[in-house]
This record gives sequence, structure tokens and C-alpha cells, in this order.
Amino acid sequence: MLRFPGQGHRDSDDVVIGPLDLAARVDEALAVQALAFGLGADEIAVRRQIVLRHLTYPGAHALGATTLDGRLVGFVYGMPNDRAHWWSTVVEPYLRGQGHDGWLDNSFVITELHVHPRFQNRGVGRALITAITDTAAEPRSILSAIDFDSPARGLYRSLGYEDLARQVLFPSAPKPYAVMGAPLPLRHR
Repeated sequence: MLRFPGQGHRDSDDVVIGPLDLAARVDEALAVQALAFGLGADEIAVRRQIVLRHLTYPGAHALGATTLDGRLVGFVYGMPNDRAHWWSTVVEPYLRGQGHDGWLDNSFVITELHVHPRFQNRGVGRALITAITDTAAEPRSILSAIDFDSPARGLYRSLGYEDLARQVLFPSAPKPYAVMGAPLPLRHR
């Protein structure tokens, strides 16, 4: 059951969404990402440095999903997009080719969103992404997701995200990605 602070009866499987000191809990968050995304130790070590660097960018912030005993079972982080950031430089030609490169301006980028497999399909991912985008000053949000019909892409579509570019290739990524965008606020359904 998904609960927010101060709501009714609670049990041990309840999840609370709230601010996350991602720098302090980066290893715990990356353990969730490794399970959710199927990453090995070498990839997690690289991502650890990336996450810590991202957290130094202006406006970067994170939310976590924790059980009542404090265990992190999901997280999201993002920031106002900057065309000079690596991700933007990779996706820009693909977006330009589709006439969508303007989405790189005045957008809040969802950098990572992951939920422990045991807690998926319970509304945790939806709660995390809507909560973080509800705090964004930007009028729209962008993200990238592996380019196949997955539960994650279904979630993003249900929130109002649409494909802006597909078959986007990131260096060292084995699978192509789709870049998706949505006006804010997201559809909360």
C-alpha cells in the first residue's frame, strides 16, 4: 500500500514518499537501480560517480520511497535541463531531426527513476515522478527510457509523456532509447 506521511493505518509493506538525501544514500539507491535495471558491479561503480556529480548541478533534487522501517525501495532524481550536460548533447541531434530540440529548453529532466522489483506495480513509480515534477518550475519534463514497450514506458505514457525521438543511441548502452516529453503538471489520473 502506498501511503503519505500522516495518512491512516499503516502496515510493514507501506511506502512513504519524501525528500531523499541521495548523496548520503547513493549506495542504497544504486542497489535498487541494480535490481530494477539489471546492472552489474562495474556499471554501478560508474553510475555512482555520475549520480554524485549530478547532485552538484543547480536545482538537482531527489525523492525516495521508503518502507516504515526506513528501507529505500525506490527513488527519483532530476534537475532543470541544461543543453551543456552530457545527456543533452547526446539526444539533441535526435530531437533536432524530429523537430523537437526546443524540448531541451525550459524542461525538467527526470534523470533516474527506479523501484525495487518487489514494490513495482503498486503506484510507487507514479507517486515518485508526479511528486518530483509537481515541484518543478519548468513548464515541461523530458526523460529517456529503453525503446521498447515496457511497464515503465506505459507509465510514462499514462502520465502524458509522448515520444519525441526514438532509437537514440547512447555510447556504451547496448539498447536504443526513446526520449519522451510531457507538459507539466503531469496527468495524475
